[in-house]
Amino acid sequence: MKTGPEYDGDVIRIERIEVFAHIGVPDDERSEPQRLTISIVFWPNKSGAELNDNIASAVNYAAVCAEAKKFIGQRRDRLIETLANALAFRLLEVFEIRRVTVELRKYILPEVEFVSVTVTRERAKG
Repeated sequence: MKTGPEYDGDVIRIERIEVFAHIGVPDDERSEPQRLTISIVFWPNKSGAELNDNIASAVNYAAVCAEAKKFIGQRRDRLIETLANALAFRLLEVFEIRRVTVELRKYILPEVEFVSVTVTRERAKG
């Protein structure tokens, strides 16, 4: 059952996964892992109504978390923009989702709580 013209399907949110990544523009910043947090919002290919309470038909959000942590652990990017974009495309590739939003927070500047980037990517149609 759809609820209005703005309805865009069911959404799953995973908030503030803590990871450690080698990231930063200067080489010395990338030399040691630093704390990041990731929030992921995704739109599964199947709605909750289509799942019929069958876990095998659902996107396993624990697996999404594990894949995000593994993927980020293998990267050595300079920019959080690059990392967020790459993670979004990786999640679209691995899981049965049609759209994903990734917010990546970096806690690097002493005078601010965090710096973040948010990207939204969609599975190619066709």
